[in-house]
This record gives sequence, structure tokens and C-alpha cells, in this order.
Amino acid sequence: MNRFFSFFAALLFSGTAFAQTELSCCAASSTQAFAQNAGNANFRMSHDEPLPFHYESESGKDISFATSDGKTGHGWEVKAAKPTDYYLFVIHEWWGLNDYIKQEAEKMGRDLGINVIAIDLYDNKVATTREEAAKAMQAVSTERATAIIQGAFTYAGKKAKVFTVGWCFGGGWSLQTAMIGGKQTAGAIMYYGQPEKDVEKLKTINFDVLGFFANQDQWPSPKVVDEFAENMQKAGKKLLLNRYEATHAFANPSNPNFNKEATEDAYKKLLAFVRERMK
Repeated sequence: MNRFFSFFAALLFSGTAFAQTELSCCAASSTQAFAQNAGNANFRMSHDEPLPFHYESESGKDISFATSDGKTGHGWEVKAAKPTDYYLFVIHEWWGLNDYIKQEAEKMGRDLGINVIAIDLYDNKVATTREEAAKAMQAVSTERATAIIQGAFTYAGKKAKVFTVGWCFGGGWSLQTAMIGGKQTAGAIMYYGQPEKDVEKLKTINFDVLGFFANQDQWPSPKVVDEFAENMQKAGKKLLLNRYEATHAFANPSNPNFNKEATEDAYKKLLAFVRERMK
């Protein structure tokens, strides 16, 4: 099993133009603030560079779809074995939508019996070095990412009920994607991603949030996670908060500080979270 994103295995659009008025118009700037961590040497070194890997899928396919800014978005889709209106939107971490993400997205789809779309916020750029990843993450604008996400919702269709999941950079964008989805969102899952700090924006959500964070992490720090829990309480929203004695990227086996026990526990809770809300 591959090292980089095999943690889930160890346990874990040609669409029309955006016209769904129930979707939010824009994401928070908190994700862009998090992206600036790429300038921190300690943050960069906390991510081991991925080993070369090519994934062959019998059912997954690359997709393109119109985005609300008049351009085209890219993603990777795997349809469930049985027809369903449920989707899981997977948001890649700072390397981009590479074959590791595709492999794990497909596995999650199989485990849940759900359609999967891995959304590409890097516009077909995939990083293989820390320097490339840092540059790509910092280059993502809120406006373009929001347009891509809106396009993915339009591609999935108005009947789609969407869960979101992501790690690190993608963890923050998982929450923002769920917020953009409005009434179509069924739940959001964050692995050590940047929380939304605006309580007024949190008051607008209509879904539960499942969060996995590390007590020895600084991206985000325990203090930021504490603030997130307080803000969710102030907003009157449900946060299922899970904290582990681990470091950043604890669920990534390529991390020297990979925490297998925490990773397996998190994945079981992820499956239960989604299945409960698919009933």
C-alpha cells in the first residue's frame, strides 16, 4: 500500500454555468491566510515529499465543468455502484489533485457507496516538491477557488446532497466548500484544516462539522481549535471535535510522526458520520 495517502486504506465537471441561487457567493479569507504558512520553513518541512506513483482506475475519470467566473474547472469523478444523490467532494491537500488523492477518493467512495468528486483547486497543477507545493498553495485565490467549487455543485446537480472532506489546505477548504453548498450540504469533515473564524458566517451553516485536530500542531494550533469550538457554540452549530496527541499531518503515513491509532480512529468516525446522515 502506498505511503503518502494510504491512511484510509490502512483503516481511510462538462457542466452548465452556475445558476444555483441557494449557494453562497464567496468563501472566507481564512483559507488564504492559512496558505501563507507555506512561507514558514517548519510548515514546509512537516510535509514529506510524495513518492512517484501512478494510479489506474477502472471507474474513475477526469472531468471538466463550467465555472461561475466564465472559465473551466477540473476534477476527478467516481460514480457509486448503485445510483444515489449523495456525493463526497474531496479537497486535496497542498500537493494538488495527484494520483494518491484519486486512489483514496475512490476507496472512500467504495466504503460509503457514494459518488465522489475530487475537486482540483490548483487548475491542473500538481506539485512534487515542497517548493512547488508552497507556490501553488499561495497562488490559490478565494475568488477562483469559489468559482471552481460552485461549478462542481452545478455539475453534480440540484438534487445532489454533498459531504465534503479535506486535509490541511484541503481541510480548511472542506469547510468553505460545505458553506458554499448551502442547503445542498449534508456535512463537512476537516482534517487539521483552517477553521472559519467569523461567527456570523458560521451561523449560516445548516450542517454538522466533524473535525480531527492534533494537540501538538501549530497549523492550526490548539488555541485556534479552541476558538473554533467556542465560535461554533456561539453560532449554535454542532461540531464533533476530535483531538489527538499527535502532530500536523498525523494521518499521513509519509510523516515521520504518523499516528496509526489516531488515523484509524478518525476514519471509523468519518464513516459513521457520513453513514448516519445518509440514512
